[in-house]
Parts: sequence; structure tokens; C-alpha cells
Amino acid sequence: MSVARFISRSVLMLFATGLLISSGCSSSKPVTSATARVNEGYAKALRLYENGDYKEAAIDFESLLFSSRATALEDDVLYYLAQSYYRSGDYLLSAEMFTRLQQQISSTPYARTSQFLLAKSYEQLSPHFELDQQFTNKAIEQFGLYLELYPMADSSKIASDVETYRELLKINPGNVDYKQNYASAKTQFARIDSLRYAEKAIPVLREKLARNMFSIAHQYVQLKKYKAAGIFYDEVIKRYADTIFLKPALAGKVDILMKRKKWFDAGQALDQYVQLFPEKEKEMQGTRDKINQNFKN
Repeated sequence: MSVARFISRSVLMLFATGLLISSGCSSSKPVTSATARVNEGYAKALRLYENGDYKEAAIDFESLLFSSRATALEDDVLYYLAQSYYRSGDYLLSAEMFTRLQQQISSTPYARTSQFLLAKSYEQLSPHFELDQQFTNKAIEQFGLYLELYPMADSSKIASDVETYRELLKINPGNVDYKQNYASAKTQFARIDSLRYAEKAIPVLREKLARNMFSIAHQYVQLKKYKAAGIFYDEVIKRYADTIFLKPALAGKVDILMKRKKWFDAGQALDQYVQLFPEKEKEMQGTRDKINQNFKN
């Protein structure tokens, strides 16, 4: 084969190959990148969320869990999925997602809100006092962690800052620094509400735990299992002295020790009761006389 013929054939082959490639490209649709698909899916899910369609939003956010990993939207997807669960009443799932968000992306700007809503998710899951109190304990733990991580700022100073920058903006509404400082002060002031909520929630939840223990003790008393009742009265006294159940627990302990004829122990329990509640001394005089009489015998 001559050199000229070889070159001619090569040129024809290259031309034919080019036509095939060109034809294939022109007949196919443009390939959408993975990032673009995540962005589109996120935008759609967020629209559903903002429109209040939380269950449908949750379904769409769920579909993005894997594809959004290691992208700029990873924490956004987790956060709004958790919020979608929370707002639709799926508190067990919202707790799981808020926890996952904190574990996977500790530096997320959603950290503070997710910690608070994690605690509130467990609070919502906290059952009637007679049932298992696992979620009540978790709610107390997470509210306590929230208060530890984000301690209360000086509310009077923040309120003063809000008022100051509000007045300054009336004088100079175009000042960028005033606008930024005013927005920052308002944000800080709003956060105080969540801290106050946490501070109030913990005692309420602790009282539920105390009531749970006290009700178990009462059940054992009804079954005449006084030793077992005493164990739960002691739990209330030791762990929940800050609740309204301290007084009846102490009184119950005195009563069951007398029923068990543990007169010395009953006298000590009565001393503790009267020491903490001196206004009850006269009322308990008959009980003391009975203890003293039996103890001497």
C-alpha cells in the first residue's frame, strides 16, 4: 500500500469516527451532575417544608441523605429532615436526626437549635408518670446539656442593646453597623426564651420522675410489701428532694417503718421529717409518742 493511499484511508476513518461521535452527542440529553441533582432535590424539599407540608418534605429530604453526604448541603438536609419529623409529630425520628446532625457535623451552624429541639423531642416522648421514664431522663439530660453549652447571657443588657439600636436606627436608618448590631441583639434576646424554657422544663420533668418513684412505693404499700416500699421512698428522698414528693415520701417512710416495727429507724425518719418540716411537729406528736412507747418496750 502506498503512503498516499494509507494517509487517505486514515483521514476517511477519522472523519467517519467524528461523525459517529457527533451524531451520538447530538441525539443524547445533557448529563445532570450529582451536585445539581442534590441542589434541585433540596430546593424542592425545602419548598414543601416552607409550605408546611412536613410529611412530604420529610420523604424528599430522606431521599437526599446519601447523595448529600460530604457536600455543602449535608447539614441542611439533616437539619430540615429533623425539623420535618419534629413538626409532623414524629419525635423519635426527629431525636434520631438531631443527634445524627450533631455527631456528623459538630461545627454546624444549626448546633444550638438542634440541641434544644433534641431535648424537646425527648420531652414530647416523655410518657405518663406510671410508665417507663427513659425518655424523661433523656429530656432532662439534653436540656441540662443545652444550658451547659449555651449559658444564659445578661438579659437586661441584651434588652438594653435592642432598645438602643432601635432608637439609633430611627435617627440613622441607613447605618449598616446599627442594622447588624440590632439584628444580633434581637437574635440573642430570642435565644433567652429557649434557655428559660429549658430551666423551667427540668423541674417539671424531675417532678414526674419523683411521682413515678412515689407511685411505685405506694403500690408496694398497698401490697403490704413494706420493705420494697421503703426502697422507693428512699429513692425519692435521696434523688428528688427538690420536688413536692419529698414530704409525703418522708411521711410514708415513717409509716412503713412503724408497720415493720422498726421503731428506732422510724424515730430517726421522724426526726428528719420534723427537721425539714418543723410546722408538722405538733401534728406528728402522736406518732412520736407511739414510736417512743414501743421503742422502750
